Amino acid sequence: MEHVWIILFIVLLAALMPLHMLALPVNWVALGLIFVWRWTHPELAISLPFMLLLVGICLLGELAEFLFKYYGTKKYGGTRKGGWGGIIGAIIGAITGAPFFFGFGAVVGALLGAYAGCLIIELGQDRSWPEARKAAMGAMLGNFAGLVAKLGLGITMLVLTVPRIWPS
Repeated sequence: MEHVWIILFIVLLAALMPLHMLALPVNWVALGLIFVWRWTHPELAISLPFMLLLVGICLLGELAEFLFKYYGTKKYGGTRKGGWGGIIGAIIGAITGAPFFFGFGAVVGALLGAYAGCLIIELGQDRSWPEARKAAMGAMLGNFAGLVAKLGLGITMLVLTVPRIWPS
């Protein structure tokens, strides 16, 4: 019966990963579930250093997401304010889009929100339409790259955890 619970737990962790598309804190939820698993199964090889590694991966995911969003704007000629406009626009867009397409509208909302937020700020700083549009495209691409990086780190957490919970 123990194997059934382990398989269900692994499936649950894997099923969480696509929820990154909803702009949810999936890596942190997965970390919390792994903490609970460690607490309920102290005999397993989930050590404190391993848990700290997972915390580090979660923090790295947040940092990577932020940096990709911010520097995506900068790479395409955006200003610092435009970068912040893209980040704030992505958050507003994700919240606004979440009710659509069974929650997956949050992805589209975040991407369009990053674009719109950066575009509005750049135009407000008297940038030309082509310059502002280029910076906004950078904000949108940076937002997408941050999402992919965070998803990749979540999958890394899953791959590192499975051998530690599967009985030898």
